[in-house]
Amino acid sequence: MPKFYLTTAIDYSNGDPHLGHALEKVGADCIARYRRLRGDDVHFLMGMDEHSQAVIQAAEQSGRSPQEWVDVMAERFADFWARLEVSNDDWIRTTEPRHHKAVTELLRRIEQRNPDDLYVGDYEGLYCTGCEEFKQPAQIVNGRCIEHPTLELVPTRERNHFFRLSRYRDTLLRLITSGELRVEPAIRRNEIVRLLEDGLQDISVSRHRLAWGIPFPGDSDQTVYVWFDALINYLSATGFPAPGYERLWPADLHVVGKGITRFHCVIWPAMLLAAGVAPPRQVWAHGYVQWEGAKMSKTAGTAVTLGDAIERHGPDALRYFLLREVGFEADGNFSWERFDERYTADLADGLGNLVSRSLAMIGKYREGVVPLAREETSLDEAGRQAVSAYGRAMDACDLRRGAESAWELVATANLYIQQVAPWKLAKEERDAELDVALASLTRALYRLAVLTEPFIPGKAASILESLGMTMSAGAWESLATPPVGGAATSRPESLFPKPSSV
Repeated sequence: MPKFYLTTAIDYSNGDPHLGHALEKVGADCIARYRRLRGDDVHFLMGMDEHSQAVIQAAEQSGRSPQEWVDVMAERFADFWARLEVSNDDWIRTTEPRHHKAVTELLRRIEQRNPDDLYVGDYEGLYCTGCEEFKQPAQIVNGRCIEHPTLELVPTRERNHFFRLSRYRDTLLRLITSGELRVEPAIRRNEIVRLLEDGLQDISVSRHRLAWGIPFPGDSDQTVYVWFDALINYLSATGFPAPGYERLWPADLHVVGKGITRFHCVIWPAMLLAAGVAPPRQVWAHGYVQWEGAKMSKTAGTAVTLGDAIERHGPDALRYFLLREVGFEADGNFSWERFDERYTADLADGLGNLVSRSLAMIGKYREGVVPLAREETSLDEAGRQAVSAYGRAMDACDLRRGAESAWELVATANLYIQQVAPWKLAKEERDAELDVALASLTRALYRLAVLTEPFIPGKAASILESLGMTMSAGAWESLATPPVGGAATSRPESLFPKPSSV
């Protein structure tokens, strides 16, 4: 059973999560669930980035200590991801002792293996408190950070510890262009390649006298810079530096937002190379969720709260909408109108209607028991084609195309019902043909339950339950010949009820 170590970016503890956070977590969860279906030994990591100036400021405004504040925020974030049915295996916080230990050890290894890579120097520049980063000229438009245009950049001059990032430019360029370190999608890889071709500057890896953070080893006046600290969480969660951490490392896939590719595709692998640790295998950088053309963010605020979006049509519907409508590659828009339209067309009138009418006919004509007929139909061929297309898309992290492949089978199955007209077969007592049709429809329902599980896990489980089954370890292999003959079915409550306003 191949291992698959998957991570998301850890989130700042300075405010509630929004739809942009949800897209990343739901998308990564969709990949994790798909990999489990394929039989991989998945380890899915999420967590919180708790050392930053933004946390100090948020804690002060709330009248709490930083630790009290991050404890509250960690619980709030974890609760939202549980509501969205995210199936992470681990939850790391950068205030944990295991993380502190890993950060200290990685710095020690860099100093031991490549002592010239760490040095003390002066830095002067414009600092974005939203990114927790000194900004380069290319990252500034009209005097503001392109990621946080509502925040003032802070002129800052400090004497810090530096990491000799410039030394790793050629190695990183080779790793990425060769595919040894895959950066996807292609538009993000091209951006990183151009950045590397332009050359790299050394970076500050400490801040002076911050009261909240990990002390820089050997220098009590300095704190480890929050981004250097945060990136190491992916390694901390493997048990590093204890023996056996290699069972999970290197990470097979980091899922991050497009705004932090420089950290994950340049700085992070360079840190690992300097310490003699293998770099990750792949980074996937998704786009942003936009509202009326603007990026959703904590600093800018948004007209849509994550809680309201979940409550609109339930967690499965929101998961589906984000991955099918917004997508997992480029930026995409969220609107209540499009959410309602997708819910009605794809979920209520599409999948929900298919399940309801199919099970109703099995109940009416065969007392709820699926016929044993094995003769295949055009719907079975469409099902196999859907499974094949779905697998290719999901292997490539093309989640939108994966969803489209499943819902093309939904449309085909609904059309099959209209063309075959089981009610007519029943009326004319053409029992053998009716058995073939009902059995084929049930095989389509089974295939759809498995294919949609990474997108709508709660509703997929309900479909399987209505077939008298649960998701088994061999579900993917059984898609070739779904084991539904003779199953005792039941009619579930409406999978996607239509509210009066829709």
